[in-house]
Amino acid sequence: MALPDTFDSSTDTFSSDWASWHEARERGTASPFGLASLVATHWLSSAPQQFEGVFGTWRSGLDGIIGDGPELDGLTVLQGGRPVRVISGTSLTLTRGQDIEWGDRRLRYFERDGALALRILDPEAPTRTRLRGIDVFEANPEWVVEGSFSPAAPDSRLEITAIDGHISDDTPAGTVALAFPDGLETLTVVHERGALHAVFADGTSGTETYRFRFLDMPSPDEDGRVLVDFNRAYLPPCVFSDFYVCPLPPAGNRLARPIRAGEKNVLIED
Repeated sequence: MALPDTFDSSTDTFSSDWASWHEARERGTASPFGLASLVATHWLSSAPQQFEGVFGTWRSGLDGIIGDGPELDGLTVLQGGRPVRVISGTSLTLTRGQDIEWGDRRLRYFERDGALALRILDPEAPTRTRLRGIDVFEANPEWVVEGSFSPAAPDSRLEITAIDGHISDDTPAGTVALAFPDGLETLTVVHERGALHAVFADGTSGTETYRFRFLDMPSPDEDGRVLVDFNRAYLPPCVFSDFYVCPLPPAGNRLARPIRAGEKNVLIED
């Protein structure tokens, strides 16, 4: 896939930092087991199931995903991408953060609201082999907007609808009021990986950009101030494969104004 040219020392810090972020996004999504390599998400029950193209039987258990089959013997279990043990025998319980190396593919643990699924990652997935990059708007410092964070009430709940129709409840972190030159906008945010996170749509969604995007923000300072960089708005995983279950934007996060910053859509070979 095409990657941005190397920037020389004359490039300003804002542009070079953004270019490094963009390059990391392209490399990460197109890596052999990156977002574009997912070819299946098999939801499990307590009864053993067989899945086309996958050896053995698989079911959910109290401690994780239980796999049974002679093909398991000798395979390697990864935790966070690092080998932790070799399977000895014909049964295994796969837990959070674990994969099984299966030839050139991987079997991965996945959980949503207590329901378990077995995911299959394949570097030869057409979604990966045909991926040619991520289309983006040109980075512009004017899309770095000052925000003011207001925490949610302790008993607040946020209804989240996923792209597959699944509905779940989350705890919102609060809202961020954004001071655009021509007025205020507000985004509902949640806590994620020690920072703030929003799912949003805007006036470009479904035309110039994918139907919605993700945005991470740093934690606010002691006065609630936070800088929101829309240049780093990024595509959800479901753009790269149909087997992700991305959350859709909550009602208040559908902005009428066009946000012409960040990632637009994937570039696919015809």
